[in-house]
Amino acid sequence: MPSLSMREVGQRIATIRRARRMTQAELARAAFVSLATVKAVERGARSPSDDTLDSIAAALSVDPSHIVTGSTRTDSRVRAALPGISAAIGAYDIPTDTRPRPFPELGQDVGQLVQWRLNAQYARIAEHTPRLLTDSLAALHHSAGAEQLHAAHLLATAARSADAVAYKFGARDLSARLVELMRWAAGQTNDRITQATAAYVRTETFFAARAHTQGLAALEQAIDASPSPSGLAATAARGALHMRAAVIAGRAGDADAAALHLADARRLGDTLTEDAYDGTQFGPDSVRAHEVSVAVSLGQEHLQQALDVADEWTPPADMPAERQSGFWIELSRAQVWAGRPDDAFESLKVARHIAPQHTREHPWAREAAATVRRLKRADAESLTSFADWIGAI
Repeated sequence: MPSLSMREVGQRIATIRRARRMTQAELARAAFVSLATVKAVERGARSPSDDTLDSIAAALSVDPSHIVTGSTRTDSRVRAALPGISAAIGAYDIPTDTRPRPFPELGQDVGQLVQWRLNAQYARIAEHTPRLLTDSLAALHHSAGAEQLHAAHLLATAARSADAVAYKFGARDLSARLVELMRWAAGQTNDRITQATAAYVRTETFFAARAHTQGLAALEQAIDASPSPSGLAATAARGALHMRAAVIAGRAGDADAAALHLADARRLGDTLTEDAYDGTQFGPDSVRAHEVSVAVSLGQEHLQQALDVADEWTPPADMPAERQSGFWIELSRAQVWAGRPDDAFESLKVARHIAPQHTREHPWAREAAATVRRLKRADAESLTSFADWIGAI
């Protein structure tokens, strides 16, 4: 790594550390590296090894790509891990001799996957998921009663995190298999909230196939089957399904259905605080973000609605990184349509700052970047650099 790149990496680490209100000593302790290492890396005198970079990124709660944004390091690590994920679920319904891990330990590790997913830390998910899928399957096959129900929930959760990586990195066949595994596991939980979550995630297969009308029908069936909104988790589960239904109705060109589902999501969201319920973020802010998504899904004639939402509201900093970046990516698309390429480029840069890998792998971000570069071909070098980074050249 050239000295300039080392300085840039050190500056990024220092900036994120200060934003987390951590001292260098606190970062060193959290990352299990020496204070001398942290100091040397931050001043650009030392290039962090892959292991050191992983440890520092984990201590800062960011994906390594947030620090080394110009490399393909995370991409290659994710893609190298995909065959292992596929192998782990190849015979998911056949018991093995793998010895189950203690449930508290397994539950803690699967819970960490959820946090990595919400914060778009895909490399960490990809590298840990094969073992956690194997361990969750072993727990399911070698337990009974309440423990088996718990194991089924852990398996569904682990499969969802693995699917987030497969889907966003274009491994659509593997994603579809993981969605089916999640649905299979959810069916064994006897928990209608977990089953509703599986139906929410299943929508990805309809998005991938552009089978929007069928996807809307599947979501409406799931809404009917979901528990009544009598508690926090049940309310969030149904609200998230309405939120998802609004988006796919938009892509199906059904503005009336989109408006009805968005209204139901808004009504339910207003009764909750913004939080992750059963691994899905839901609340008033999530609904606002989806108002932009619905407007963009409906097409150019609805773009003013997306722009109006963005004029009065932006995602709060404590919203999961993946959802924040999604908002800025979809807003950039609306801004391109509105003939505002400068604003669109600014939105893409915000998305990259929040969640680099989510932005880099998002087809709409790539499309918007390519369009902006075409419209402003003679403009700043930073635009060309961004387009090259995202694969739009």
